[in-house]
Amino acid sequence: MSFQAYLDAVETKTGKTPREIVDLAKAKGFDDPKIKAGEILEWLKADFGLGRGHGMAIVHVIKNGPEIDAKHVGTSGVHRDESTMLWLDGIASKPR
Repeated sequence: MSFQAYLDAVETKTGKTPREIVDLAKAKGFDDPKIKAGEILEWLKADFGLGRGHGMAIVHVIKNGPEIDAKHVGTSGVHRDESTMLWLDGIASKPR
């Protein structure tokens, strides 16, 4: 599953766009560098029912923003993404 596919699945599971969840996380202070991924994962599981894989995709965006490493772009593997920039504003508004 690509990184973007994980984020799209988060929206399907929660009814919230990735950006909405990231904004909630930032309001709770989870973007603080001292906050560990495990604490964020606990919140994502408790509030949204997300498991580790989907949670870690959100953790990445909370901690690092929407840019991913270019090594995942244009490869032929199952984790291939189309761009180094992840779309956070919802499946319906994603450019094709």
